[in-house]
Amino acid sequence: MGNTSNDSQSENREEPLWLPSGESPAISSVMFTAGVLGNLIALALLVRRWRGDSGRRNSISLFHVLVTELVLTDLLGTCLISPVVLASYAQNRTLVALGPERHVCTYFAFSMTFFSLATMLMLFAMALERYLAIGHPYFYQRRVTRRSGLAVLPTIYIASLLFCSLPLLDHWKYAQYSPGTWCFIGHKQTTYLRLYATLLLLLIIAVLACNFSVIVNLIRMHRRGRRSRCGPSLGSSHRRAERVSMAEETDHLILLAIMTITFAVCSLPFTIFAYMNENSSRKEKWDLQALRFLSINSIIDPWVFAILRPPVLRLLRSVLCCRVSLRTQEATQVSCSTQSNASKQIDL
Repeated sequence: MGNTSNDSQSENREEPLWLPSGESPAISSVMFTAGVLGNLIALALLVRRWRGDSGRRNSISLFHVLVTELVLTDLLGTCLISPVVLASYAQNRTLVALGPERHVCTYFAFSMTFFSLATMLMLFAMALERYLAIGHPYFYQRRVTRRSGLAVLPTIYIASLLFCSLPLLDHWKYAQYSPGTWCFIGHKQTTYLRLYATLLLLLIIAVLACNFSVIVNLIRMHRRGRRSRCGPSLGSSHRRAERVSMAEETDHLILLAIMTITFAVCSLPFTIFAYMNENSSRKEKWDLQALRFLSINSIIDPWVFAILRPPVLRLLRSVLCCRVSLRTQEATQVSCSTQSNASKQIDL
């Protein structure tokens, strides 16, 4: 017991209690302001949409329920994590020195791991919902409801809580990193650190696979619609409903794809940091870059939703599909003329 207390005291002395001179809270303040403002704007837009669509039956889609839960998760994470950093700068003390027995450092590290994993799981839930809606519509209509979407958030929180609580069993698994304003999983705990990074990487791959499957299914739907133009007339209302459905699915895919790419880019420095040696990561300053990139993701997500409003999505859709639609029209005209000529020859 005496050796254990001496070891912990020696590790405590190695960790600085005061911030280095010249450290400025400007970047942290800007990130906190942008995160809170972006999430509040996105949440206000979602509430406005919910109120406007509440009078219409089956108008609020499960996708927008999941987007709302993602925005709430990002807002909660920003409000619970960033003020700790600002308090560290305000008192010019590191996280270890802010509270007794490293409680503040442990709280910060646990919150970072929890909300990063919860955000990735939310993106996976959104991608899986789109995959089922497009790839397996009959199963989706019978088994997936908006109530199941409301159950996604507590399920993800419980799973993230259980997985991220493992380091709490060992008091020294969390370490303070330079310049002393943040804590995370210690590099000495290589197994858990790489397990966490690998889990995030696998979730990113799964989300990309779901998005790729949605793209393939949308292309197939587009081709089926092109063939139907050459066949018997199905009525203008049916075609109009099919075009509206394709447009909505494309809008959801664009929004989800940009959020996925953002999280993949923000998680890449952390993955590199997790698999690097402790000395090399400190020398290259990958530790600080990894934290900032992970924090930026919760800032960018709400701004992506706030900026990509339906008019902007329609513009992006028109730009992306303009050349494809021109080629499709030419191919449709050629195929239809070929079929009509063949039918005339058969009649003769």
